[in-house]
Amino acid sequence: MKEFRLKKREKNNSSDTAFHIINILLFGIFTIICIYPFYYLIINTISANDLSAGGEINLIPQGIHFENYINLLQIKGLGTAALVSFGKMIIGTTLTVIASAFLGFMFTQERMWKRRFWYRFVVITMYFNAGIIPLFITMKNLHLTNNFLVYVIPTIVQPFNIILVKAYVDSLPKALQEAAEMDGAGIFKIFCKIILPTCTPILATVAIFSAVNQWNSYQDTLLYITDQKLYSLQYLLYTYINQANSLAAMIKNSSGGAISAAVLATKQTGTSIRMTVSVIVVLPILCIYPMFQRYFVKGIMIGSVKG
Repeated sequence: MKEFRLKKREKNNSSDTAFHIINILLFGIFTIICIYPFYYLIINTISANDLSAGGEINLIPQGIHFENYINLLQIKGLGTAALVSFGKMIIGTTLTVIASAFLGFMFTQERMWKRRFWYRFVVITMYFNAGIIPLFITMKNLHLTNNFLVYVIPTIVQPFNIILVKAYVDSLPKALQEAAEMDGAGIFKIFCKIILPTCTPILATVAIFSAVNQWNSYQDTLLYITDQKLYSLQYLLYTYINQANSLAAMIKNSSGGAISAAVLATKQTGTSIRMTVSVIVVLPILCIYPMFQRYFVKGIMIGSVKG
């Protein structure tokens, strides 16, 4: 009997070892698949542009140089545009998180006047809107065109984020709020002292969603902004990337056609411009995401299942 148990234990250990090895291999392959596109972008931006344009750079960078980044950083108004983008991301994300937290909490309160009506009224805006022209007219009548606030105000109330927070608050024990009410706490004190500290995972999730949307957005600048001082970084790079091929051709023709191989390797091409812009746009989000990643899965899982 003892020998049978030992053999069974050894068999289980062998099965567990094989399972772990297969898991490591599968997740290792999956990780490489996820990381490779970013690696591919980076090595092509620092490799010889003629080789990159020809699709010859796949694994190892060749003819390493940093002219692409130097030329990109020399774009007129880039610093101001970067400040606008960071400003709208930080301010917009902060206000969106606060609004989502408070509205999500209030929609769980039975005492709220016409709670069901207002909740449905907010949710229905996820599916229906007036369209671009009425929206533009509204922004113009509110004097938000050519105004920094146009980046912030229209994004404060996000129905999807409110739904996430509401589902999360519904999953919290009701005894927490009841105990605070028995001690004489008002609605705002309960929200600030009880709800906010316990909603960290879902609020971090909302912050990620909002920050990514704010950082990647360029259509708000396209629709509402004509003042170059209020251009966002994404819109500035969007206009720059649209001119990539013509700019590259202009740079190439400016030398009169006599370009040596060494010079051609650092001359910008449409491919090099697009890839360099992609790296610049993606890099801040790649730096921000790891700070919130530990809350992300927990917030989505708890916020999506009630009880």
